[in-house]
Parts: sequence; C-alpha cells; structure tokens
Amino acid sequence: MRLDLELRHLYSVVVLAEEMHFTRASHRLRIAQPSLSKQLQQIERSHGVRLFARDKGRIVELTDAGRTFVDEARLAIFHAERALNLARADCRADDSLVIGYSPDADHDWVSGILATRRPSYTNVRIRLCSRFAMDSVRGVLVGELNLALVTAPPEEIRITAVPFARRPLYAVLPDSHRYACRKGLVLGDLADDDWILNARQVHPTIHDAILETAKREKISSKNLHETFTYEQAVQLVLERAGVGILTQACAPDFRVDHLVVIPLSDASLRFDTCLVMRAVDDAKLSNGFGRSFLRRFSGSRLAPQP
Repeated sequence: MRLDLELRHLYSVVVLAEEMHFTRASHRLRIAQPSLSKQLQQIERSHGVRLFARDKGRIVELTDAGRTFVDEARLAIFHAERALNLARADCRADDSLVIGYSPDADHDWVSGILATRRPSYTNVRIRLCSRFAMDSVRGVLVGELNLALVTAPPEEIRITAVPFARRPLYAVLPDSHRYACRKGLVLGDLADDDWILNARQVHPTIHDAILETAKREKISSKNLHETFTYEQAVQLVLERAGVGILTQACAPDFRVDHLVVIPLSDASLRFDTCLVMRAVDDAKLSNGFGRSFLRRFSGSRLAPQP
C-alpha cells in the first residue's frame, strides 16, 4: 500500500515536470491543485531536496536535483508498470492480442487488423484500444499492448517501429476561405490565419514539427487553439475560429458542409505510420501477426493490398 502511494507521488512529480504548470498538471492527474501543491511540499520536505525553482508559487524550472529525480522517477514507474503488465500477460490466454491505435487512424488500418485475423488467426482474440500516440508507445513498452499503430513514433531503442503508410497533414478550411479551391497548400499559405492544432499531449512529434516548420519558414506565430479530438477542431473551424492543421488520415473521405480539406505539401509535414512492438518481444503470436499485417501493405505506403 505504501509502495503504491509512493509511485503515485512519483507520477505526480513527473506530470508536473512535463507541464511546468500546477493547474494543467492537476487537471491531468484529476486532483485538486492545492492537493498537488501539498504533495510536492511533502516530497521535498521528506527527502530534503528542492525539485522545482518557484517564484511566487509559479514554477520557473526544474532544479538539478529535480531533473535527476524526474529521470529516475520515470524509470521506477516504467519498471513497476512493466512488471505488473507482463505478469498479467502471462496469466492471459496465449491466443489473445491487445493492439493500440490512435483516434484518427485511417479506417483501412483498423480494418487491416481485423482482416489479418480472419484468414490465419481466427482463434486469436483481438482487443483494440484507442489512445493517443505516445500513450500507445508507452503501452507497448510496459507490456500493456502487444502491438500498436503509431504515426511518427519517437526514436526509442526499446521499440521496433516498421513504417507501412505515409500521410501528409491536412488543412481544414471554411469553403469561403481564399484558398478553398486549391488542390494543395503549403504551411506558408496559412500565415495570415489563426491555427487549430491537436494539443501537444495528443502528439508531441507532429505538434512540434508544425511549429518548427513555421519557425524555419519565418511564419510569425499565430493565435493557436489546441484541441484533443478531431471533432473539436472541426467545430472550431465551423465557428470561424481559424483553420485546422490536422493528421486526419481519412481526410479524402471528409464530408462536412461548408468545409474543405486540402493536403499540405511541405516535406517536413509528412509522417510515417508504423507498426510498433517491443524490440525484445520474442512472442511468436505477436511477431507472426505483425508480419501478416505488414504484408497487406507491402509495395504501397498509402493503402493496403486487396
């Protein structure tokens, strides 16, 4: 019981270090902000270290001790979760797979998972889990997921990531927009618009790539609206809050009155979607299923073979 409490405290510090903001961190942790502040004070007082430099209650930066603490806390949480999930996996039947995918995954990719099961794996139980990209990677690392479909996964030696599809980002525009009739756009064409992006927590790699491309192209920073779902972004575009810059993989089939979707041709804004698994995973079932899934996409980075 005490160990579980200590792990929760470690996780609180890690989340606070990621957000560097008490309100955002407490929202993620689903606890009251005063409770989070009290937790941090207890940890620092109990261990005699100062983890965060603060000014008038506002977090300024991690201290040197704080950076070391957070790095080690992440490892402790990772190994605790991995131990539990791998033990649970050993208790599950050998004929089951848990596969993660993102909320905006192309329908063909999810269909590809189910189609892979039908010819050769009819006795395999498949459980699909929709979650944000980095959550899927973490799920694979700690043994919660056997496989995951992840767009632009991070470079991580503990995972194997095999690309099977490449997609651009898409601009979602009101049909009255000056560029609504174009077949393609670059990010610079949207320099005068406010932007609606998926929040960094949804996909940090893609979020950062958009802002880095803007900086490189000397596009002045815009008023950014951040959303967690594709539907939220579309609603903001409908309300003329700005233009959406989104990863929606099924954008060619997009049908919403008064909106158009146009691909962005910037080379830095095209991303591979990969099948991800643990690098040391020697399970015959997950390896065999993964190879069968990838064969459906062989010879094409855009669509599965019939």
